[in-house]
Amino acid sequence: MSVQPDTLSRRFCIAPMMDWSDRHCRYFWRLLTRQALLYTEMVTTGALIHGDRERFLHYSEEEHPVALQLGGSDPAELARCAQWAQEWGYDEVNLNCGCPSDRVQSGLFGACLMAQPERVAAGVRAMLDSCDLPVTVKHRIGIDDMETYQQMLDFVAPVAEAGCEVFIVHARKAWLQGLSPKENREIPPLNYPWVYRLKQDLPHLEIIINGGINNLDEAEAHLAHVDGVMIGRQAYHNPWMLAEVDSRLFNMDRIAESRDDVISGLLPYVERQLKQGTHLNHITRHLLGLYQGVPGARKFRRHLSENAHRQGAGLEVLTDAFNKVSQTRTEVSDALTGS
Repeated sequence: MSVQPDTLSRRFCIAPMMDWSDRHCRYFWRLLTRQALLYTEMVTTGALIHGDRERFLHYSEEEHPVALQLGGSDPAELARCAQWAQEWGYDEVNLNCGCPSDRVQSGLFGACLMAQPERVAAGVRAMLDSCDLPVTVKHRIGIDDMETYQQMLDFVAPVAEAGCEVFIVHARKAWLQGLSPKENREIPPLNYPWVYRLKQDLPHLEIIINGGINNLDEAEAHLAHVDGVMIGRQAYHNPWMLAEVDSRLFNMDRIAESRDDVISGLLPYVERQLKQGTHLNHITRHLLGLYQGVPGARKFRRHLSENAHRQGAGLEVLTDAFNKVSQTRTEVSDALTGS
């Protein structure tokens, strides 16, 4: 069963990330935090309507709460896909108005939609009419020649009037020409005060801040000004930080006391997936940062990188990688105690 809108917390979210936040990664994250709201990779309306819907929408029940992010601009197509999101049991459906890549521009979705707020409003309205899920929008503070706070407000206002109550704001402008998607994550300067001001000016809306947030200390600082935070790349590259989310941000017991607990919890899932024909490296590629900063981390990463992609790679590849960390830990401990 999906989480009802009035109980869905966005206090801490993990961003939709193409090629990263797939269902295997989300299952892994769920072994670190029960409370974080997880987002799928962006799925285009065209992929759902004309492609393998099962492949794009399938997920594990353990991933809840989980939101489906859509890329698209046609109201009828968005409505159809939002209805499928509800039928599949997702907890939220999110419209991408922030991705700056050339591919999304040619398809008229992503960040270029910030220049067409009425089109976004029509899409949101159609989605709300077709499903009972919360419909949210993720966007930038502006694009190209949008230089003022008022221009961002001019985008948000009609979309909110159409019924959207939750806005996830990446606090960087996007340049649609001249910068790559990677550069658009790093070069335009962050402008957190505009996101704070948006919450002040429109207090009835739920405002989630995204962009350049590196740790939970920074997340807590932002929460003094907005309703929630969304972290992306840092959560992926240093996933162990997620183990403190439940205790620090939700005042609940943490679910993983050690990285080893996470591996132990993941093994049954890996075994099930292998039996279903999943290649091992499709799962283990998301684990490479788990032991970051721990003796043996390099051996762990190397063993997985060199062996998990091989034909027929099985559960023993992951357990061998784990054992290399354990062995190194023992060697370090013995060296420190003079054993």
